[in-house]
Amino acid sequence: MNAIEVGPLVLSGERFAIIVGVAVFLLGSGVLASRVSARFNGWSTAAVLAGLGGARLAHVAVHWSYFADDPLRALAVWQGGFLWVWALPPVAVAAALMLRERRLMLWAAAPVIACALAGTATARLTAGTEPTPAPAMVLADLEGGAVNLATVDGRPTVINLWATWCPPCRREMPALARAQDAHPEVRFLFVNQGEGQAKVAGWLEEAGLEIDNVLLDRAMAAPRHYGAAGLPVTLFLRPDGRLAKVHVGEVAPEQIEAEIARLK
Repeated sequence: MNAIEVGPLVLSGERFAIIVGVAVFLLGSGVLASRVSARFNGWSTAAVLAGLGGARLAHVAVHWSYFADDPLRALAVWQGGFLWVWALPPVAVAAALMLRERRLMLWAAAPVIACALAGTATARLTAGTEPTPAPAMVLADLEGGAVNLATVDGRPTVINLWATWCPPCRREMPALARAQDAHPEVRFLFVNQGEGQAKVAGWLEEAGLEIDNVLLDRAMAAPRHYGAAGLPVTLFLRPDGRLAKVHVGEVAPEQIEAEIARLK
């Protein structure tokens, strides 16, 4: 499972890599501020904000069709979605404006490089996904039927682990519902964790969502099988039922589409 548990927090590998990279950058900038020039104090803060903003805006621009109906979702940085190469221009502009001297701008390259190396290494170390087969687990659906998670029908499968009490689960559910409608060639399973039929059906009706294959995992056995911590978790399975990718936390529409494309 490509997630890191920090006390009560569960961070995806991508988010943890960002935290590590920013921490290394600020540490390196702090050393430069104490030993080379105090100008690095202000520059480091501006560079972090400008770099994150530039990378996020680039992602939004590239995937604008997914943001056009809800532009404010660009602020939902907790969903992930950054094009890191576009962090460099605003960081360089901040260096030119705030450090001013060529000597200091050359020194500024050191924490930037250290940040890139630390973030990339962390992302690679946490990105591995074991090709775990689907569990031979039979779960009831909302209509009283039964579905075996291990059954394969030649289609890729997306399994969403969720609960009605989980705010990120509720926020991402409309995007997953739209993806289910748009991709009949993919099997979607919405595996509710620990709640009863009346609770789940009532919330779906209240939310105005019509979703197929809503399953009840009262014993919360699916997360144990996959080693998943926290909710929501979205699992992307190959046509043979083996795990290909795990997304921890709220998943964005463009991320759903990208992962489905990789499964085909």
